[in-house]
Amino acid sequence: MRYLLFLLALAAMPAWADEIVNDVTGLNPIRVQQVLAPTRLEQIVAAVKAHDGPLSIGGGRYSMGGQTATDGALQLDMRDFDDVLEFSAERREIRVQSGITWREILEYIDPYDLSPQIMQSYANFSVGGSLSVNVHGRYVGEGPLVGAVRSIRMVLADGSLVEASPSHNPELFYGAIGGYGGLGVIVEATLGLVENSRIARESQVMPLSEYRAWFQREVQGQADVLMHNGILYPDSFDRVRAVSYRRTHAPLTLSERLVPADRKYPLQRAGIKLTSASRTGRMLREAALDPLLYRGQQVQWRNHEASLDVRELQPISGPDFSYVLQEYFMPPAQLERFVAELARLTRQHQANLINISIRHAKADPGTLLAWAPEEVFALVLYYRQGASAEERQRAAAWTRDLIDAALASGGRYYLPYQIHASREQFLAAYPRAPEFFALKQRLDPSYKFRNRLWDAYYQPISSNE
Repeated sequence: MRYLLFLLALAAMPAWADEIVNDVTGLNPIRVQQVLAPTRLEQIVAAVKAHDGPLSIGGGRYSMGGQTATDGALQLDMRDFDDVLEFSAERREIRVQSGITWREILEYIDPYDLSPQIMQSYANFSVGGSLSVNVHGRYVGEGPLVGAVRSIRMVLADGSLVEASPSHNPELFYGAIGGYGGLGVIVEATLGLVENSRIARESQVMPLSEYRAWFQREVQGQADVLMHNGILYPDSFDRVRAVSYRRTHAPLTLSERLVPADRKYPLQRAGIKLTSASRTGRMLREAALDPLLYRGQQVQWRNHEASLDVRELQPISGPDFSYVLQEYFMPPAQLERFVAELARLTRQHQANLINISIRHAKADPGTLLAWAPEEVFALVLYYRQGASAEERQRAAAWTRDLIDAALASGGRYYLPYQIHASREQFLAAYPRAPEFFALKQRLDPSYKFRNRLWDAYYQPISSNE
């Protein structure tokens, strides 16, 4: 019967056999047994119920370390599972299939003057992927994405369809969000929305030593500041450009509701190429390019800023290089200490660090793999690395040293990126992982839901033990 269900699932949706899948970095080619691209819920249920071997879940594939695949797995490519199922402007919520992108949500809700409560900085990600890594954005007074999720629906390893929310099946809710596809397939999500306000951009440069107090006074304590990030400039690491977006009624300087989907990005791409080429290029960016970019007042819609496209960063990878992210989370009082270690280790390892973006997030409400158990500053690192085995080893050594520095400062690191951390480092950064593993063992005893992240850190208990 299972085999018949599997054949029916295969016949009902696009499928590719013996496929190599990769992520945006191009650094993680993984040969899977088959790729299925479902468009209907019953196809997902049938495939999960019928398949006895490993099963992985992919969306936009913006994770950077194999978190969406494992060798020899049946791969669910969720990108065509992307419908809006329900929308209420009055309740300010939208229910969607998990393969939908944030860009598609923005296009749907923008005519109603509504905006996502929380999302990441770029709109290309799928909602399911964002939930699986529990993203955050630049939204002042907000934290991880879980804070904007009203409920989710999931297909578990036995093919059952269940709903979870903070009040109904909360253990599953707080395990699956930020659970990297380890507990099942998130197929639907109901998300909170807010007003799409006009926002005015403000920018100023200050010493890092002044930034934390300034943030608490001028950003955290101001109800009309809706979005904020800091730019920490390498190679000095001692100056921050603070960029805030304040609610305003001033006339628009950018009339577009959303960033045009066909926009070209020659200046942004040239800037990345320049800053990654040399220390002189990075100094030029700080001294000339960013002052030009942030000159004058810019007034736009919140949704315009939310609809940024990762194409402005392309090419993200090539035959011998890749631009890669890392992220670290610090208690506010430890910000300067960690930055000092970041500067030291970057010089020691001669890492080609291009940009550091500082965000702020309030505490996570209870996910098992929380990266913000308390209020944190997030430091997003963007760097270029070579694709050779030697360059990968250098990046791995730098990363493990940075993770140790983060842990020593009472912080954590983020899991969607290259899987360089030791298991000991992982468990130190995510002390509730054993609870997650116990839940996974109970819901997925045959270790069906797999990817390279869980292959690295999860140790399933055999049914014979």
